[in-house]
Amino acid sequence: MASKVLKQVTRVITSHRQREGGGFMVRRPLPSGSFDYADPFLMLDHLGPVNYGPGEAVGAPDHPHRGFETVTYILDGEFEHHDSHGNHGLLKPGWVQWMTAGSGVIHSEMPSDELIKNGGKFHGFQIWVNLPAKDKMIRPRYQDVPPENIPWFESKDKKTKIKVVAGEVEDVKATIDTHTPIYFLDLRTTGSYDLHIPKEMNAMVYNYHPSSIYVGREKTKVVESQLAIIDVQGETVSFAAAEDAEDGSGKKEARVLVLAGSPIGEPVSRYGPFVMNTREEIMQAMSDINSGAFGEIPGSSERMRKTDEANRKRQAAGKE
Repeated sequence: MASKVLKQVTRVITSHRQREGGGFMVRRPLPSGSFDYADPFLMLDHLGPVNYGPGEAVGAPDHPHRGFETVTYILDGEFEHHDSHGNHGLLKPGWVQWMTAGSGVIHSEMPSDELIKNGGKFHGFQIWVNLPAKDKMIRPRYQDVPPENIPWFESKDKKTKIKVVAGEVEDVKATIDTHTPIYFLDLRTTGSYDLHIPKEMNAMVYNYHPSSIYVGREKTKVVESQLAIIDVQGETVSFAAAEDAEDGSGKKEARVLVLAGSPIGEPVSRYGPFVMNTREEIMQAMSDINSGAFGEIPGSSERMRKTDEANRKRQAAGKE
């Protein structure tokens, strides 16, 4: 009698769609329904892909954060950020921004002037990562990392390539510094690959590409916009491209984000852009933002004007 294969994929969640920021649509598998936290990951938003016409691009005008980190990964398009500490940067295709909000920051995430003026494609992700209590009130920090500083791993058969944003794959290690052990990988394969993830980590896989993929030793099929929750069980996690190429040359390339992290294991109290350990700390954050303690960014009214104008233009054209 054949032995039963224990499933590594314990749950598959299909993203729901909702409007965020200044009016852009996201696909969000986490939080979703009864599954609201995959310690240490608080949220996963898939932005686009969307093709904007001239004057239609929108972002997220001035808003606060405290007590966690936001990770922005751009595939297509450009985002410009400003914050209340005077930081400013432009994220282009392939860039990653790992922002530690810590004690508190107001920032804006807006399409670049070029994307607003000329239109174009935008595609990316934002992930929220919790911080342990000891780090929730540290000084805010940015790590803006261009693609040339993010290493890639390539399998021996050259059918699998993995962008190592955080963590490591075999002998390839990320350059980004994280407060707790984190894996953030962009895995792309036309074959199969067995990935090592530390057994103490919570892990999940998000399929952001039209081609489906088999995940886990039991080969659970995960399609576009689905998030698979993984129980590593001390073994490697297998990934295999699931769809044949039309020309018969092999498999279509599958693309997924692999997120894994050591659980923090502390109480979580969250309200909008604040993630703390207690309700009292949330109330203090609200008091601080209302008192102006987070500061402000010059040009707020102009960013809101651009956002309102872009929304009116899209609505007039019958677009989302």
